[in-house]
Amino acid sequence: MKKSAIALLVGGLFLAAGAAQAKEGGDQYPNGAENWYAGALPPPGTYFINYFGHYGGKLQDDKGNNALPGGKEARVDATFDALRIVHITNTKILGANWGVHAILPVVNQSINISPLGGRASKFGIGDITINPIVLSWHHSPELHTALALDINLPTGSYDKNDPRTSIGANYYSYEPIYAVTWLPKGGWEVSGKFMYNMKSRNDDTKYQSGDEFHMDYLVGKHVGEWAFGISGYYLKQTTDDKQNGVKVANGNRGQVFAFGPSVKYSAKNGSMFIAQWQHETMVENRFQGDKLWFKMILPL
Repeated sequence: MKKSAIALLVGGLFLAAGAAQAKEGGDQYPNGAENWYAGALPPPGTYFINYFGHYGGKLQDDKGNNALPGGKEARVDATFDALRIVHITNTKILGANWGVHAILPVVNQSINISPLGGRASKFGIGDITINPIVLSWHHSPELHTALALDINLPTGSYDKNDPRTSIGANYYSYEPIYAVTWLPKGGWEVSGKFMYNMKSRNDDTKYQSGDEFHMDYLVGKHVGEWAFGISGYYLKQTTDDKQNGVKVANGNRGQVFAFGPSVKYSAKNGSMFIAQWQHETMVENRFQGDKLWFKMILPL
């Protein structure tokens, strides 16, 4: 089989690591990135957020078993560092504070796919995310919500013949977002960020990846300056992958559910430091593995 055909076959199951994470399934959003106060955006001001971590996993097929291109496991390992700027203004829209944000991801990726020659690595900038409209409401001390629209840009390097050296998806995607944080009495927190991702076609391959519903979640408890909880994410592809307008195989619909512990420390100056581990389960047509994160939020 020609290398280009093998790349497309594997690419139907994933697009290489990039964005703000080790990206699986063509994700441009870093699944699991938001947890504590996901729906409770900060007061007006400018904030720097840094996401640093590592992802490692093995490719799974549509039955949730190890995919074996060339008779061997395909594996990804990636270390990522995403730099995010958030600016919340005093401008009110429908009673909400209007804000904007942008994410610049950097990734060092290594992928092993036997039919493409084994392991290859790539370092560089992934797909940049911009958001011109973030609306945040603070309904009460207990309830906070937000609406937003992320736009993911195909800025990462891409090679249609070799997903091992691609750290960009090579398509645009648009993602409406709803986030909510509930802070009941007793120091508890329940937060969720709900998203729907719609992708443009990859013009180099004429491949159209399907839409996806996905969410980040957290249930935790605040104890003084510390907080402890369980966080993770869920993703379910809702439409089929297509090439040249024709359904690919059985649709290559991906899914994943991840969970793990999360710990947060809040400093007196408003800075927050979060460490977490997320283990993936119930995976189909994606990589399955583990993410280790360290997240830092600094008011500027």
